[in-house]
Amino acid sequence: MSQNGAALLSLDSVDTYYGPIHILQGLTLEVKAGEFVCLLGGNASGKSTTLKTILGIVRPRSGRVLLDGEDVTGWPVPRRIARGIAIVPENRRLFGQMTVRENLELGAVLRGGDKLDEDFGRIHALFPRLLERRDQLACTLSGGEQQMVAMGRALMSRPRLLLMDEPSMGLSPALVQQNFQIIKEVHASGVAVLMVEQNATMALSIADRGYVLSTGEIVLQGTAAELLRSEDLKRAYLGR
Repeated sequence: MSQNGAALLSLDSVDTYYGPIHILQGLTLEVKAGEFVCLLGGNASGKSTTLKTILGIVRPRSGRVLLDGEDVTGWPVPRRIARGIAIVPENRRLFGQMTVRENLELGAVLRGGDKLDEDFGRIHALFPRLLERRDQLACTLSGGEQQMVAMGRALMSRPRLLLMDEPSMGLSPALVQQNFQIIKEVHASGVAVLMVEQNATMALSIADRGYVLSTGEIVLQGTAAELLRSEDLKRAYLGR
């Protein structure tokens, strides 16, 4: 459920480039504490670049990234993670030759790695399969199990804001439903979520609000209910 008050995260008139190519064009959005926001758009619309800009992997040429109202635009990635941002990246990005437990432990490194047993208990409650697979190499897991590890690794950092990049990619319809149910449970625990997703209907079914990106600009925004009813959504989403 979304919360009232100041934004946890804000992007203020952000312009991001890859060389001479202008990717994000004056992008402004916000996520409040405890809110679930989805970022929709077609391929090459700038969705993943937005997440990379929030995390600090990509630096904007102009504009600001604010966390709790503080300008963090110049902060390195580890400092942002330590302040409560975590990401479940596209295609999971696990360390295949490490075990499930070792991959999960990496998520706790920047916060000092204390109270690991408590965190493992919380992750295993969400993902019982990972307890069964804890000593198995990540490269031997199914796609659905790898997604569980990627989500668990992010949650091991005890984030206040969870960034998710295409969580349904490469999963069967049954696993997509299961995955989204777990995302709902994570959000219900008080974690704010900003999710990039191409499955607009599925994303809006569990989000509070949404933004629609087209060629690096917000072309539509509103509550999830408003966007689901909007006749403009398909045109904006498809860039037509």
